Amino acid sequence: MIMNIKNMIRQTLIAGAAVLAMTMTACNPEPDESDLYTFTGETIESFIAKDKSLTAFNYILSRVDYDAMMAAYGHYTCFAPVNEGVAYYVDSLYNDPEAVIPHNGMRQPEGVSADFDSQTDEQKLKWLSDSLCLAIAQYHITTTYNNLVSMTGTGQVLTMLGYEFSYSSDTGETVLGNKATILDSDHETVNGLVHRLDNVIPRTAHFTDYMLEHNADFSIFSQALKMTGLCDSLTKTKKDGPLEFKQLLRDNQNSVGSIWPASGPNTTGKIDNYKIGYTIFAESDAVMAANGIHSIEDLIEYANKEYGNCGEWYDYVSENSDKITISTGNDYTNRFNTLNMFVAYHIIKARMAANQLVFEKGSHSSWNYTPDADPYDYYETMLPHTVMKIWEPVSEGSGKTLLINRYQTFNTLTNEVGTMGTNHELVRRGVEVDRKNTIAATNAYIHPIKGMLVYDQMVPDGVLHERMRINCTSLFPELINNSYRYWESSNFPTGSGSRVGIPKHAFENIVYYEEDPYICLAYCTRGAWRCYQADQMQFWGRYDFAFKLPPVPSDVYEIRVVYAPMSYGSFMQYYIGSSSNIADMRPLGLPFDATIDVEDPRIGLTDAWNEDDKGLASDIAMYNHGYMRGPNSYHRLTYDNPEQTCRFEYGTGSYTIRYVLGRVELKQGNENWLRIKTLNNQQLTNPVGLDFVELVPTSVLDNQQFAEDWY
Repeated sequence: MIMNIKNMIRQTLIAGAAVLAMTMTACNPEPDESDLYTFTGETIESFIAKDKSLTAFNYILSRVDYDAMMAAYGHYTCFAPVNEGVAYYVDSLYNDPEAVIPHNGMRQPEGVSADFDSQTDEQKLKWLSDSLCLAIAQYHITTTYNNLVSMTGTGQVLTMLGYEFSYSSDTGETVLGNKATILDSDHETVNGLVHRLDNVIPRTAHFTDYMLEHNADFSIFSQALKMTGLCDSLTKTKKDGPLEFKQLLRDNQNSVGSIWPASGPNTTGKIDNYKIGYTIFAESDAVMAANGIHSIEDLIEYANKEYGNCGEWYDYVSENSDKITISTGNDYTNRFNTLNMFVAYHIIKARMAANQLVFEKGSHSSWNYTPDADPYDYYETMLPHTVMKIWEPVSEGSGKTLLINRYQTFNTLTNEVGTMGTNHELVRRGVEVDRKNTIAATNAYIHPIKGMLVYDQMVPDGVLHERMRINCTSLFPELINNSYRYWESSNFPTGSGSRVGIPKHAFENIVYYEEDPYICLAYCTRGAWRCYQADQMQFWGRYDFAFKLPPVPSDVYEIRVVYAPMSYGSFMQYYIGSSSNIADMRPLGLPFDATIDVEDPRIGLTDAWNEDDKGLASDIAMYNHGYMRGPNSYHRLTYDNPEQTCRFEYGTGSYTIRYVLGRVELKQGNENWLRIKTLNNQQLTNPVGLDFVELVPTSVLDNQQFAEDWY
């Protein structure tokens, strides 16, 4: 297979790979077919070829025909290391004493002496395998425009290899992967940018346990990870396939007729696997010492204290007491051993860099947060049926402070009309994420944290006792792990639109009750959608599916969904179930018609901005009809215009409405699934959108002192 890499790539360059690039296997699109031909002028390749300091990197590109790609039309940024940096990297690959594969796969080429260290730098390049050359080339090229200004501060850049590298400019220089410094930048060519680097951007082939074990700052947490056996759960990198994908959605159009050919869905291929990843939050030895923990024995004692009686407030345990016994013994691999529980709550089954933990302010130009609103998100952890909240409050520092399980009283309730209120007391600041010292493993990010992280009683009773707004991408880790979630529409090649066709059975948290070929699942990447966090999922055709809700603490909840009323919307029925079994599903509310115009009296939307009470009275009337205005926390187009928030959209041509499905008891001890079934099976052009779901404890809504805020 490796021998054919050059031929495969050359065929791709000639024939085009736009379709394959937008499937779940690829994390960056290949150039559009119309761009795939060479031309005269200064290209990335001609710039590199004439630079004598970049001959080693150009040799690596030419080995796998990426020199031809860099001479083609497209939209690239190339990070090109100078010869000295390549030589250092090649030496380090060959002489790596801890390489899993001898010399990291480097082999003696024909006609070259076996004494590697005695050879010239040019000769040593020939020891690289084709697969190593391909990985190096892809890790130094992106299909996005990454100029120096865009890499201010700290963050991540997604490469053609499908993995990110970090950047930081905090020292005045822009450093990539904590190793490679940009020497000179923003060399513009007709097909992109070139940055010259002093070193190759380093990658790791090591897993979480190795990275922690070889970091002296995390010796106690590393021991705990090994003793619990949870490190073994973090070694899988890809989910096995194959998966058939039926349709690639193209162009931002509303008609399925323009998406599906008349003969039915178009089978475009299949994928063999897609990536699995993790996020781990880890306390350093110094943080543990500050909390009286100086050894693994101390940590075990701490875990016993924190989780020993958790059945009193951890509903999943109490509701399954006939099957679960909390253990303080020495079988640390028991999922309900307290040490195991402590470590498990530190792990999310989605690989996220620090700047991906929440949708940060200013990260999209069309839809974003209003000035008063805080970014936050909820994620399920490996502690069974638990979630954590990650919050980035504008009141903390420069507004980029990430806090886990921050708690303030009466969050999402207000004592003032139209504001978040002054009735909030900060009870717990939360555990701060050290976003500058992230450790990258091959399939995970390890984020140091500045405090002890536990699922204690304050989490279900305080942190999560609020209106929880769950964005669609947080429900499906596969979107995160395969780098779709933070894609912009502009990342796609010209003409390929802003919807990604998803294999129907790609998500573990979705089940389908119909195998009808006229079902299409799409992810609408970040763009000018009237959506929270600027993205959404869409289901087209004869859909009948259910998705798993996050495992919230047991309570009676009001469930809401958000949608944009439109003539080509859908007529559907919602159901709720304690499992994905269709026999467990029971109707939730009446059939719902998303085509009803917002000015229809059945909704009762009015121009709240021009009303004396800014819509307070009409809010009540709408709610009595089962509707609510969109939230005041995000807005379209103009960042600071209060008339363009989702609450005040009347007359703009864009409307965001929340629909109240009803009130239902959800048990943490069970799974909870929300089913959506179309009631107009013949109207294949009518989709349903899944943007966010709100889960609101009725004890919050029925508060006799404060009202729900507009945000």
